[in-house]
Amino acid sequence: MHKNNERYKKLTLLHSNDLHGDFLVEEIDKKAVGGVSMLSGYVRKVREEEENVIHAIAGDMVQGSLIDAEYKGISTIDIMNMLAPDVVSLGNHEVDYGLAHLLFLERCAKFPIVNANIFIKKPLTRLFNPFVFLNVGGMKIMFIGIVTEEIASGIKSDNLISSMIDVYDAAKEVGKICDSFRGVDVDLTVILTHIGFEEDKKLAKLLDPDWGVDIIIGGHSHTILEKPAEVNGVLVAQAGIGTDQIGRFDLTVDMDTNSVASYKWQLLPINPENCPVDPVIEEILTGYKNETDTKYGQILCRFPHRLTHPSRYQETELGNFFTDVYDKAFDVDLFMLGSGTLRREEAGPVITLGDLRELYPYSGKIYQISVTGKQLRQILKYILREEAFEGEHTEFFQFSGGLKCKWSRGKQDFTSLSMGGKAVKDDQLYTIGLQEFHYNNIEGSLGIKLEDVFKNAKEVVLATAEQDVLLEYLPNMEMPECGVQGRLVIIK
Repeated sequence: MHKNNERYKKLTLLHSNDLHGDFLVEEIDKKAVGGVSMLSGYVRKVREEEENVIHAIAGDMVQGSLIDAEYKGISTIDIMNMLAPDVVSLGNHEVDYGLAHLLFLERCAKFPIVNANIFIKKPLTRLFNPFVFLNVGGMKIMFIGIVTEEIASGIKSDNLISSMIDVYDAAKEVGKICDSFRGVDVDLTVILTHIGFEEDKKLAKLLDPDWGVDIIIGGHSHTILEKPAEVNGVLVAQAGIGTDQIGRFDLTVDMDTNSVASYKWQLLPINPENCPVDPVIEEILTGYKNETDTKYGQILCRFPHRLTHPSRYQETELGNFFTDVYDKAFDVDLFMLGSGTLRREEAGPVITLGDLRELYPYSGKIYQISVTGKQLRQILKYILREEAFEGEHTEFFQFSGGLKCKWSRGKQDFTSLSMGGKAVKDDQLYTIGLQEFHYNNIEGSLGIKLEDVFKNAKEVVLATAEQDVLLEYLPNMEMPECGVQGRLVIIK
């Protein structure tokens, strides 16, 4: 029997993920939705109403807003300190400003950041605290942070740094940590991941029940759920993207068995009906917004109409626009832009400098590689593999206008494939423009090895900063037709 004869205790576990600098209130259907001020108001309201409350964030606090980009995440940490989460795990975008800058941001944070599997190779040293114990209402709760190698690929260019190879090794790492505390009375064990909902379920299957993991709270795939999945005795949940909603577990913890006796889970909207405004955060946001509005109000261009980007796994108007900008700038046979580069679902028709920085926040190098027609088929088959259409968070691309590809999901093959109006020939060389991230992670992004590409020709650096190219071309270019044009047609 647990001390004080209190076998069952109540815990409210609030969770967010993929905030992406989503600080400001949006207007959807004439109603105010989201914003970190109302999110904070809701969390504070719950803390006043309930006795034992934890707020956890499963990765990607940074990247996606002008306020975040202007201050390279420092503004985000400032705002997150006011939000005061109890624990946060790393996501892939936390390394967007560089690993050294991430370590600086961690020092600025007044809340614990956990990650168990990013480490220095020699000597083998973890870069972050792998776990943290939170003591709430007499309960000892362990939070472990996990991000897999595929998601942490932004640090691969640093040869001194590595992470777990895949979800199997991540599971082993969780086991090592849990086994190290068998003699400690841990009442609840939660893994904060940033690997995507399908990978979370795979991870749950791999966990030994004796390790005592109760809940996985994830991010990265921006999954909206009606209820948590239950896999191998582990509850798996996620809360979409941004500050428009928050996940809420109302748990009864069995202190004798150190497990969840019962639970209720909700995905709650962040709106004025549920959430009072936090005046402190509102004041901080107003200051940051006034500064960025003044600096970034310059008009760059006007689109023919409002352009959309409704899904990363299809050809989109915004994708066509930006790939055509690069196609004209670099005169390559094909430009491939990562779909995740575009951080809004729609933009325009008027585009200011601030709009561009929020829509397209990245500014790495642009590379040219040369591939044979046979290799191009291999690349496209890898990108169009079935996992992309079955809910797994895979790398996907937007293509410039020279490509015409019809892909049959049923046959897992092309029904037609042409470049520049001519059928792709296996022995012909084609030049492809790529962003730095995908060049550095070419095997994971394109399914081809860099050494095989180099047999055709060495790489060429076409530009040292994407944003410089856009700022040069957008104010002066003649606006192309930006509709969906059948560059990529998916047949079921």
